[in-house]
Amino acid sequence: MQLLVSVRNAAEASAALFGGADIVDAKEPLNGPLGAVSAQALYAIATAVGNAVPISAAIGDIDSDVAGRASAARRTGAAFVKVGFAGMRGRHHLADDVQSLAQAVQPSALILVAYADFYRADAPRLEELLHLADRVDAAGVLLDTWNKHGAGLTSLISARALASFVGEAKRAGRLAALAGRLTADDIELALESGADVIGFRGAACDGGRSGVVTAERVRALRLRLDQLDPAPHAPVARLA
Repeated sequence: MQLLVSVRNAAEASAALFGGADIVDAKEPLNGPLGAVSAQALYAIATAVGNAVPISAAIGDIDSDVAGRASAARRTGAAFVKVGFAGMRGRHHLADDVQSLAQAVQPSALILVAYADFYRADAPRLEELLHLADRVDAAGVLLDTWNKHGAGLTSLISARALASFVGEAKRAGRLAALAGRLTADDIELALESGADVIGFRGAACDGGRSGVVTAERVRALRLRLDQLDPAPHAPVARLA
C-alpha cells in the first residue's frame, strides 16, 4: 500500500518526501475537503518534488470551472487530479459532465472521490460513484470524508463496507484509495481492505489538518505502514 501525504506548499512537500511519502498530494485545507492550492503553490510543489514521486492534485468538487482547474494541474505536472461531487446527488447529465472532464485531462489521470458521509454532502451514494467511474473509465476512486470536523472514515463506514468498496473498484481495474481523518491506527484496517493507497493530512501535521506537515510525523506513518506491510509495491503511477 502506498503512502499519500497532502501538502499545501513546497516546504511541506519537501517534508513529506523526506519522511517517506510515496505520493505528494497538493491540497489547501482551508478551501474545503478537496481544496485546490493556487497555481503558484502547485508549481512550487511540483518543483520541490521533481520526479521523485507522483503528484496528485485536489481540484475541488465538480462545477463549471473544474475542467480548467484540472487541465492546469496536469500542465503543472500532476499525474492525477481528484474531483468530488458535493451537491451533485441526483443531478441530471452528471455522467456527461464527468465524461467531458475525463476527455480534458485523460481518464488515466482522473480520480473520482466518493464521500462516506455523502448524505451530508448531498453527493452520490458510494455505489453510484463506482458506476460513474465505470462509465468514464476513471483511473481510480478515493473514499474520503466531506465533513473534516466530524467523524473519521473508519467511524463512518464498517470494515465490511470498506472492503466491498475497495474490492469493487479493484475488480474493475481501478486504483482504490482511502482517506478522511485517518490515523496510524487505521493503517491495519486499510491494509485489510486491500486499498492501494492510504492518504493523510492531519496525522502528518503538527497542529492537525490546518497545521504544518513535518517529516517526523510522516516518518512515523511510514514506519507503521512498513511494519504492517513490509513487501515492496509497484509505484502508484503504474497501477493506473
